[in-house]
Amino acid sequence: MEKVDKSCPGTTKKRILGIFAKQPAPGMVKTRLCPPLTPEQAADLYRVCLQETVTRMSGFCGCELVICYSGNADWFATTFPGIKLVPQRGVNLGERMARCLSDWLATGYDAALLIGSDAPDLPLERIEQAFNALEDADLVHGPAVDGGYYLVGEATHHALLFDGISWSTGKVLEQTLAKAVQLGVHSVLLEPWDDLDDLPALLRLMTRTPHSPTAIHIKKVLRHSCVSVDDNLT
Repeated sequence: MEKVDKSCPGTTKKRILGIFAKQPAPGMVKTRLCPPLTPEQAADLYRVCLQETVTRMSGFCGCELVICYSGNADWFATTFPGIKLVPQRGVNLGERMARCLSDWLATGYDAALLIGSDAPDLPLERIEQAFNALEDADLVHGPAVDGGYYLVGEATHHALLFDGISWSTGKVLEQTLAKAVQLGVHSVLLEPWDDLDDLPALLRLMTRTPHSPTAIHIKKVLRHSCVSVDDNLT
């Protein structure tokens, strides 16, 4: 795991990093992994991913960390004591993200980022790169391999970027970037990373960061399944 100097000398900008999260419940999270996982296994995997994400991002300095939660506030408060909690508000993913970013930028933050828990081994350097990009750009995205994005950040809020997007499809990033061009928004793209939405992505994580908590958990789950790792690793 990365070693981070939490004192962050020279950091003067007011920055915030939000982790979008659901309360793990069978049938409500990681449904694209069922099968090969059972709904209970998928929920447990989500919990492990979220725990690793929060633990690692807690080590990133120079910004405020917030969990933007959906579910029981008491569960999040008990599971992640000391982490600020903000409830998600909105009828779809785009509206919920837009409201968080809008609220933060309107209350004095210079830059705001959102990530999920689907990339638990995301390098901390990507977070710093995203904040650095927002020194000059209005918008930054971290493209996901599946056509979505693992990170979105703004220095100036543009609500239309989150409106009319085909969420949970491979068109999310493409449609968002097209809107940015139409609006004349200066945007930056980071390097791609994996979202853990299918079996090949799980297997790639096991190869990429084999000693991470999520990789160790995946190995235990697959050990008791009939999944052939060699046949599915791409």
